[in-house]
Order: sequence, then C-alpha cells, then structure tokens
Amino acid sequence: MPQARGWLTRLMPKIIDRRQVRALIARGAQLVEVLPAEDFAEEHLAGAINIPLKELDERSAARLDRARPVIVYCHDLQ
Repeated sequence: MPQARGWLTRLMPKIIDRRQVRALIARGAQLVEVLPAEDFAEEHLAGAINIPLKELDERSAARLDRARPVIVYCHDLQ
C-alpha cells in the first residue's frame, strides 16, 4: 500500500510559489485559468487556456496533455 500512497501524493494538487511556476512553465507546463470566460477575456497569463471552474470535468480536462504538468490558477482582482 505505501507505493499506492506515493503515486496518489504525486497527483494531488500542490500550492507552489512564483519561482516554481516559472520553472514549470520553462519545462512546458500548461496554464489553466479557471475564472469565467468573461474574466479570462479581460486579462490572463500569456499562453493560458480557459476552463471555467464550473465547467471543469473529465471532458473539459481532456483538452490537456497528460504528459505535461498543469498549473491551475485563478487571478481574481477583487
């Protein structure tokens, strides 16, 4: 069972800092903004795609490349 926990731990979301974000992007990570489309249209990080949180499911996540890391973020100015 310890091996299973190690596998699951690697898949769990983690909070990362800006340095880690930059390093992951340099290695080809995908950026996913989860705010509604209207907010995404106003402002988002370069190269990000929009999958609103309310629409995030198995089908919408299929757009992502499973071989590359995924950075999910929500940039809310309010």
